[in-house]
Amino acid sequence: MSAALHPVGPHTVEEWLALPPSEDGSRTELILGHFHVSPAPSYGHQLVAFELAVQIRNAIRAAGRNDLRAVPAVNVKISSASRTGLIPDVVIVDRQADVAFPAEAILLAVEVWSPGNTRAERDAKTAAYASAGVPYVWTIDQKNDLHELKLTAQRLNGEHYVVEQVVHTAGPVTIMAAPVPITVDLTDLVF
Repeated sequence: MSAALHPVGPHTVEEWLALPPSEDGSRTELILGHFHVSPAPSYGHQLVAFELAVQIRNAIRAAGRNDLRAVPAVNVKISSASRTGLIPDVVIVDRQADVAFPAEAILLAVEVWSPGNTRAERDAKTAAYASAGVPYVWTIDQKNDLHELKLTAQRLNGEHYVVEQVVHTAGPVTIMAAPVPITVDLTDLVF
């Protein structure tokens, strides 16, 4: 999404981080200086994110990587210049942080798309991760009446992501577009 089409808004990353915690479970992200508030994630959204975080954690442990952690729903300072701060559903990080992780600490960001996520929001988030240099991004389209659950694993190539693997079948599948090989089973992500 270009700045010409969507000028950078008035809010800063510092203002975003200073917001009080939501009382209703909603999430506020900052995209190009504009606050985007999403309702509290649904049961299905939370189930997918939690179960995937467990599978990622297990893969990190199996790889013997004590320097990495899988963490759900944390603040990530993408860019002060572009006034963007996001809350991915799951991340792999290589360090600790208090209020927010710097983008360079994120080795994998996972976004579980909800029906309310517009194409523009999806594109803006993916572009933000790319501009921040996040090496891997996974997106998950939740199961609905039109399609089954689908995981798309992408690797940063220059300034853009390339799709490395798409998983939409049940059963264990190992994904290499990650800091360590991660075996996922979509069967565990649905109820």
